[in-house]
Amino acid sequence: MKNNELPNPDIINPIPNYKNIIYIKPTIKNPNIIVGDFTYFGDIDFESHVTHHYDFNGDKLIIGKFCQIASGVNFIMNGANHQMNSVSTYPFYIFEGWEQETPALSKMPIKGDTVVGNDVWIGQNATILPGVHIGDGAIIGLNSVVTKNIEPYTIAAGNPAKIIRKRFDDELIKLMLELKWWDKSIEEINSIIPILTDNNLEKVKKEVRSLLKI
Repeated sequence: MKNNELPNPDIINPIPNYKNIIYIKPTIKNPNIIVGDFTYFGDIDFESHVTHHYDFNGDKLIIGKFCQIASGVNFIMNGANHQMNSVSTYPFYIFEGWEQETPALSKMPIKGDTVVGNDVWIGQNATILPGVHIGDGAIIGLNSVVTKNIEPYTIAAGNPAKIIRKRFDDELIKLMLELKWWDKSIEEINSIIPILTDNNLEKVKKEVRSLLKI
């Protein structure tokens, strides 16, 4: 505990005298963007990096707790998609003077909500496309374009992003997904930081098993 104060997820600038990292949650105005506690962005205006997010599509961007989102990361929402099941992809209906009714959503390539899990690290200038789901603990390399779902605790990079490797073996991944440390209280998380930051993974397995009583 620094300065005898507990971490506060409702402040915008979590680092004193430094304005270029923000906790995202207290800055959000759009009800279709949902962000968990302590997730931060390496810039000052997160919502401007969520593009083509139109109310009539109804899609949501949902991001978990404790995510680390670098500067230049963009989330492209479903409004960016054009109708591809017709001869022309041109969106006549959004411009004045053209005789086209707005297509039904069922005719549009709506890919659903975009969902990012907890404790996900997204590298600088990565782009996340509509409807993608990124699992807990995943890492996305800088400049990546994520077009497909990424499994928990997996490293992905490239354009389009491809799986590089799993971060840990299956046993440790299973243990971490059972632990769900991000859902614990601040006091509990403080007490297990030594486990969460230890690179002796066999020791971590043993201690997580103890926490889970298995």
